[in-house]
Amino acid sequence: MALVCSSTLSSILSLQSHHLLLDSQTSTTPFRSSFLFINTDNSFSLVCHAKKKLTFFDQILDYIEGGPKLRKWYGAPDLLPKDDTNTQDEEDDYPEDEIRDAVLVTDGDSEMGQMVILSLIVKPTRIKALVKDKRAALEAFGTYVESMTGDTSDNRFLKKALRGVRTIICPNEGFLSNVGSLQGVQHIILLSQLSVYSGKSGIQSMMKSNAKKLAEQDESVLKSSGIPYTIIRTGAFQDTAGGNQGFTFDQGCAASGSISKEDAAFVCVQALDCVPQSGFIFEVANGQNQVSDWKQCLTALMEKPNQ
Repeated sequence: MALVCSSTLSSILSLQSHHLLLDSQTSTTPFRSSFLFINTDNSFSLVCHAKKKLTFFDQILDYIEGGPKLRKWYGAPDLLPKDDTNTQDEEDDYPEDEIRDAVLVTDGDSEMGQMVILSLIVKPTRIKALVKDKRAALEAFGTYVESMTGDTSDNRFLKKALRGVRTIICPNEGFLSNVGSLQGVQHIILLSQLSVYSGKSGIQSMMKSNAKKLAEQDESVLKSSGIPYTIIRTGAFQDTAGGNQGFTFDQGCAASGSISKEDAAFVCVQALDCVPQSGFIFEVANGQNQVSDWKQCLTALMEKPNQ
């Protein structure tokens, strides 16, 4: 699993700073002695001593090597049993009135999935994630994310994965096209690149044909699911730091514009607080508009005709 956690966490914090939480002059550049500590009471402490700019891979190595050591120093429990025994609850029957307060992130070990998870950790909220490598996910996110590995076409596993889940965030196409019943889920957020795929031609169109097909299927399944949903159609993804630009929600911006991956992940998390009665589709790309109140912004978009 290619981890992006340390680099993205630094950028996510600067993104939150850009929008609401920290001083607007906070630097978004990571340094050798800059660390975020997650305390035992789930509060955050940021210690900065600028010495040397970190490369992307330096930050990954620092986090991978430092995370387990810090957890041991602060007395955190082991993340996995010595024999790597599966500790998932074996019960199959769950009460219908169970508390649903978790957000499930599909493709949690993908780049976009990790960015969404890190933005959720900062929010904070109870997080579950579907991953391919549970051990790597546990080492990356610690006990702040309940990582699960299994076949989502298996109804028994899917039922376990959805236990306590209020909202599903799908950062990549393909999950909804191949999954069974999502009973009990109250909101699904789909990050869609369908507008970008539809604008491709020639060789690029052929290369993206499968992704486009999955995106179309995902949107179709979602619209017929009966579950309140939000489809966020973004511009082309860019590997740039989030929080440095504003946004545009104009019709057609997804096909013609672009957006930082970190900004796209951030928008997904903001959509949690704006649950539609049925379905809500909007386009977003980086632009000139600064958003100070995301709930108000998304509610206004929801009330527009043809959305």
